[in-house]
Amino acid sequence: MQCPNCGYVMQPFENTCPRCARLGPPKPAPPPATPQPVQPTPGTPQAFAYPPVARPFYAEYAGFWTRFAAAFLDGILLSIGEGILRHIARFMVEALLGAQGSGDESVRATAKWTGIVLGTVLNWLYFTLMESSSRQATLGKSALGIIVTDMNGDQISWGRANARYWSKLLSALTLFIGYLMVAFTEKKQALHDMIAGTLVVKG
Repeated sequence: MQCPNCGYVMQPFENTCPRCARLGPPKPAPPPATPQPVQPTPGTPQAFAYPPVARPFYAEYAGFWTRFAAAFLDGILLSIGEGILRHIARFMVEALLGAQGSGDESVRATAKWTGIVLGTVLNWLYFTLMESSSRQATLGKSALGIIVTDMNGDQISWGRANARYWSKLLSALTLFIGYLMVAFTEKKQALHDMIAGTLVVKG
């Protein structure tokens, strides 16, 4: 009879395999090795976990003339709004100061500066609120099919919209070269777009 473990041919009088009795029971297979964490060696540079790479953003950038046309439409709308506010401001100032016996010059000057302040607030809120909204565009930009995004193509925050709006002062103070940069920069960005980290793309 043949031993099922080692193949030794046993004699008829052998009840157990002498070879297996000498070698002992088969040893169990060792468990798979568990990888051990590598301990850093003092004085060696450590590895750092880097943030995930930003997803690629592909878009068609709005050119200079498209943006100019959108700004022209916004200018018309804001001029109408500012005219209405000036008339409201003049009516309110005349109602308040006229009853106190103020001179005509004082009333006109106060009404003028009140209208300027209200017009400035209107412009500020118009651009910052609309460009940071889910619409991502003013009425003029929407009419031309363009929107304002961050560098990843996402909706901008109100803080970023403020940075973009007030940076337009620098674009104007550079003899409007900051605006003309749209015509020759790689991503069609004006100076205020570069400062705020924004893009104007076709939506």
